[in-house]
Amino acid sequence: MGIEIKDILSKKILSEATGYLDIGFTHSLNPYSGCAFSCKYCYVREMPIQKFKEIPWGEWVDIKTNAAENYQSEIIKLRQKNKTVNIFMSSATDPYQPIERKANITRSLLEAMISNPPDLLQIQTRSPLITRDLDLLVALKESCEVLVSMTIETDREDMKQIFAPYAPGIQLRIKALKELHEAGLATQAAVSPVLPFTSDFPSLLEGIVDRIWIDTMNIGDGSMGKRSKRLGMPQLFEAHGLSEWFQRDIHIRVEKYFKKYFPQEMIHVSKNEAFPNTNS
Repeated sequence: MGIEIKDILSKKILSEATGYLDIGFTHSLNPYSGCAFSCKYCYVREMPIQKFKEIPWGEWVDIKTNAAENYQSEIIKLRQKNKTVNIFMSSATDPYQPIERKANITRSLLEAMISNPPDLLQIQTRSPLITRDLDLLVALKESCEVLVSMTIETDREDMKQIFAPYAPGIQLRIKALKELHEAGLATQAAVSPVLPFTSDFPSLLEGIVDRIWIDTMNIGDGSMGKRSKRLGMPQLFEAHGLSEWFQRDIHIRVEKYFKKYFPQEMIHVSKNEAFPNTNS
């Protein structure tokens, strides 16, 4: 799959949190536009950023080359107004998609945050590349609350291949999560969205996460499942004989299952919100 890469200058890097992110976050931060992981269920496919693009989702990435400079100037202004800054990175891209290896936009943002830290930073990714920045993350947690959330929708590689063939392997993500946790960082496994998994799934997460976030295509796509339907997710589940996993109450069943293995306070379930309030 060829990907069109462009350097762009963004007007702003911090966007005010609205809608499903307005649950403890004040801002979202997307170092890139577009995402090479191209997960088939990604709700961003149905948002204006993609709707008005002629190039298909997953085949273009814009690099916000001035992201760190924008962050520095924007947070200074927010601090002058005594504003709380709780950042979700990222809501519409993956901050550690492949281009980050060369572009280092996310790394430059973390360096800027060490100079001017937010109050809270949650990083949402599905890439083990995040372990490259362990040095910065460990340094940053001395001055602000840091939560690393790794998307692990399933423990089955065959399911990942159906729904997210270009995303990193599940075992690589679990290994990265373990490394992050052992480094003293707060970690979360985002079972988001829930994909079919084996009975061993909870045991793979034991001892390497502080929180588990459960989300589905019906409650986590920002439109109560309408975007997922437009993306053909019911048909994709059905084509592989998986329709029982697309039930509207699947989050309740998965929550009940995980609570057999983890304390209740570790389990958080989306309530028509795509991401958790880390202060809850």
